[in-house]
Amino acid sequence: MGRVVVIEFVTLDGVVADPDGSAGLPGGGWAFRHGPEAVAGDKFELGETLDLGALLLGRRTWQLFSRLWPSRTDPFAQRMNRVRKLVVSRSRPDLSAWAHSEVLAGDLPDAVRRESEDRDLVLAGSTSVLRALQGADLVDEYRLLTFPTVVGGGDRLFDDRPLALRNAAAAVRGPAVLTSWLRER
Repeated sequence: MGRVVVIEFVTLDGVVADPDGSAGLPGGGWAFRHGPEAVAGDKFELGETLDLGALLLGRRTWQLFSRLWPSRTDPFAQRMNRVRKLVVSRSRPDLSAWAHSEVLAGDLPDAVRRESEDRDLVLAGSTSVLRALQGADLVDEYRLLTFPTVVGGGDRLFDDRPLALRNAAAAVRGPAVLTSWLRER
C-alpha cells in the first residue's frame, strides 16, 4: 500500500501561498529570499520515492514546474523529469511540455486511492488539491520545509479541522527546518 506524502514550503505562520513569488501575491517570494541553496535539490528527501512513486500536481503548479524542470539536468532534476506526473485538472490541458505527464482521471479522492494502492504519491504545492485530500482524510505524511518568515496572510497549510500528527524527523536545511509529520490513525 502506498502513501500520500505532501511536500510544502511553509512560513512560521503556516502560509504556503506563493513561496517563489510567481503568483505576485503580497509577501510572495518568501522562500526564495533566502537564496537558491535554501530551495535547490532534494530538500524534501524524496530520493527513491520519485523513482518508484508518482508526483501529484494541480494544473497551475504543473504549469509552473513544466517551465522550470525539463531544461535542468542535475541528478534531482533527472528524477523530477522521469517521474510519472498526475495532473489534477477539470480541463484537458496540453501536457506535452513535460514528459510523463497525464491528467488524473475521475473523482479526485477515488483516483488518489486507486493510484496510491501500489505506489507513493507526492503532492507538491497545489493548495486546492491539498484541501480535497485533507477533506477525504487521504494525507499520510507532511514533509514541511519551514522558513523563518511570517507573512501574515495567504493560503495556509491547515484549515480549522483538528488533526493529530506525530513528528517523525526534523533537520536544519540552511535557513529552514525540514520536518516530517505522520498522520495518527
